Amino acid sequence: MKENPATGSNAPTASNFIRSIIEEDNQSGKWNGRVETRFPPEPNGYLHIGHAKSICLNFGLARDYNGICHLRFDDTNPEKEEQEYVDSILESVRWLGFDWGEHLHYASDYFDKLYEFAEYLIKQGKAYVDSLTAEEIRALRGTLIEAGENSPYRERSIDENLDLFRRMKSGEFPDGAHVLRAKIDMTSPNINLRDPVIYRIRHAYHHRTGNKWCIYPMYDYTHCISDALEKITHSLCTLEFEDHRPLYDWTLNQLADIVRCHPQQIEFARLNLTYTVMSKRKLNELVEGDFVDGWDDPRMNTLAGVRRRGYTPESIRLFAERIGVSKADSWIDMNVLEDCLREDLNERAHRRVAVLEPLKVVIDNYPENREEDCLAPNHPQKPELGNRILPLSKVLYIERSDFMETPSKGYFRLSPGAEVRLRYAYIVKCVEVVKDANGEVVEIHCTYDPGSKSGTAGADKRKIKGNIHWLSANYAHQAEVRLYDRLFSHAHPDAGGQDYKASLNPHSKKIITAHVEPSLTRAQPEDRFQFERHGYFIVDLKDTKSGKPVFNRAVTLRDSWGKTL
Repeated sequence: MKENPATGSNAPTASNFIRSIIEEDNQSGKWNGRVETRFPPEPNGYLHIGHAKSICLNFGLARDYNGICHLRFDDTNPEKEEQEYVDSILESVRWLGFDWGEHLHYASDYFDKLYEFAEYLIKQGKAYVDSLTAEEIRALRGTLIEAGENSPYRERSIDENLDLFRRMKSGEFPDGAHVLRAKIDMTSPNINLRDPVIYRIRHAYHHRTGNKWCIYPMYDYTHCISDALEKITHSLCTLEFEDHRPLYDWTLNQLADIVRCHPQQIEFARLNLTYTVMSKRKLNELVEGDFVDGWDDPRMNTLAGVRRRGYTPESIRLFAERIGVSKADSWIDMNVLEDCLREDLNERAHRRVAVLEPLKVVIDNYPENREEDCLAPNHPQKPELGNRILPLSKVLYIERSDFMETPSKGYFRLSPGAEVRLRYAYIVKCVEVVKDANGEVVEIHCTYDPGSKSGTAGADKRKIKGNIHWLSANYAHQAEVRLYDRLFSHAHPDAGGQDYKASLNPHSKKIITAHVEPSLTRAQPEDRFQFERHGYFIVDLKDTKSGKPVFNRAVTLRDSWGKTL
């Protein structure tokens, strides 16, 4: 049985309708056994978790069928594209664990060919220059129930069209003066076939070609030709491109004599994830409006953001494998993604102690100048990972939530007269509560049972229900901890056209100064830990300084949103 690369286990890779198509093609010899896919992002923003599904699908299929996956930037819209976005996309795909090798392409690599093919279409009577305004073109396009009308410029001669198109290329006309349209059928029930625009004038600087071009091809025209030039076999798109497939096929059919490859476009359902927005426009609004701290804010669902949050490439790949691929739109609960991270980090994150909201504890009968080492496992299920030392002394810190002056029913932690076990150490009993002038508890006094130290003979004779974590006041280090939560408080923040910003969660970020165990001062950026009884945390990639780690909460130990789902 082949190992599943997404999970690293021997579980078989889940089948889906796309794999069935590929296997049928391989059996029939349609592509001579070749499988070539591509991931074609537009460099106008940072990739988000929805793109991760497509990345894992395209690169994963190529890997599983001994094929090739191309990474191609659809850089045909110079006004919205930047090198910053190109760099971030390259980094995100690498981070997810995929390699395009020598197959890195840009649509702009094909600008000369695309222009050549456009002239070919004009010469074949399959394209014409239209001088209507964008509004006039829209008015003549028709509706879903009404046919469109021909442009008055539709019957221009081939020579006139070639002349105008070449003058468009030379920069003679301003933006919007003319467009080049495919000549198909203005009465087609598919609006995408009603003479779509395939070139427009844009006097704009391009991040790769500079000012060489002032006309740029449209996506639908560029996309299929780029696939064909790269000899893609299976062109995978999300469902919104299903109605564009006839145009994809029409374009390549017209160019069949000069472009020999005709890839198969296959559509699948995009990722819809609760408590997020997937629109690049909306994500950009969050950044530009300072609702978040940039594209890599750990609350953002960009790949740069989830990386800083603490998600691992393995957890993202597991998520993509787990949700599968289908033709039907559906919603995936955020908890599915969070559980993939919990599952991954539970296996490999070392355990550490952090006290997030400290309350001082004094052990009255513990010798004043005595200190001793307590052994704590790095991973309770993996003894081969060894232990680390937690120093114990007379004065400790515990979590404030681990003490209740008037305990409720079922509360088994510390309260007046009650006993708990200090994890890895002794049983202690609360004997006194100290309050400040406002009546707030500021200090707890306890006594300890010297014969109850964990791991020593006879220590397990006394059964205590409560078990709490702690740190020695002499050795605890202060550290900045950022408690992140879901960015939106509503599962469907942009449903029904509502203002998604109204659903922003005001409690999605809380910064505290916590106490952490000594070993954590040596933690490096992107080290991940389980803070015992709290959740999984990562050392922040950007804001950590030498000896001063900043910790981001990736996910709690359990789903805290279950009641609201």
